[in-house]
Amino acid sequence: MIHRLRVLDTHTGGEPTRILLEGGPDLGRGSLAARLERLRNQHDRFRRAMLCEPRGAAHWVGAWLVEPADSSCIAGVIFFNNVGYLGMCGHGAIGLMAALAWLGRIGPGRHRLETPVGVVEAELRADGQVCLRNVPAYRYRAALALEVPPWGVVQGDVAWGGNWFFLVHDPPVAVRPENREALWAFAQAVRRALDASDIRGPEGALIDHVELLGPPTHPEAHSRNFVLCPGGQYDRSPCGTGTCAHLACLYAEGQLAPGTIWRQEGIGGALFEAYFERDPEDPNRIIPWIVGEAHVMAEANLILDERDPLCWGMEP
Repeated sequence: MIHRLRVLDTHTGGEPTRILLEGGPDLGRGSLAARLERLRNQHDRFRRAMLCEPRGAAHWVGAWLVEPADSSCIAGVIFFNNVGYLGMCGHGAIGLMAALAWLGRIGPGRHRLETPVGVVEAELRADGQVCLRNVPAYRYRAALALEVPPWGVVQGDVAWGGNWFFLVHDPPVAVRPENREALWAFAQAVRRALDASDIRGPEGALIDHVELLGPPTHPEAHSRNFVLCPGGQYDRSPCGTGTCAHLACLYAEGQLAPGTIWRQEGIGGALFEAYFERDPEDPNRIIPWIVGEAHVMAEANLILDERDPLCWGMEP
């Protein structure tokens, strides 16, 4: 059997997103969370085929377009990567908006996207920039001491920004592009230490992202980050959900006021502009906004020939 998947590839600040437009199996109806589980349990091989070698690359993120359950939304989307699934993806949502505009499905204005963790709003501006209103963000634990061999005790915050993050300010490795390999090694050690110490989010949620924060080099930026994602890859962009988690920590510390612009620099040099509002339903949470830009790179049909022994991708 041969499957043809129509995809559109974008990048947001250097971080790529492969968007499935047509050709995937029907995930049925119901909530986005339920359809994510259906994809995970019944059709996961399509995720691997799209993003794993030889057809994909380990640092790519995928976006599976579906009909939204919420009729006020223009689309539903399930985000995934080379090893599993994501609740939300900031750079991916910005890329999705650019893709929908490229396809002529939307024009400038405010639109709503449904994700497995809630509805996000996104404004497509006339200049192509996207202003993304994310799900509520908050800090869960502050100044948590973590033994990270061989670096010793490291302090960090646990925060939610659409995914779970452990954030370390001024890590023992300087957050600079030339230190990518050392930053990756340190962040991996932090991930292992979190697992070994059984440090989790609420209800045992896995903390699957590590965000390292240091001073910027861009004259307009306030901070630079290095974000380790599930699967062992790092985010080339400033990471949308990571920036939201960072804003939540700044707010909890009283270091950033609602409406104040924060410019986050990624390890690759790209910038996201961000700000937040207080969550009217919970004073400990914020409603973050992220402004970024994505570009369409390719439109293609992926050929999945089941006679090919690597049709469904190589295990990462």
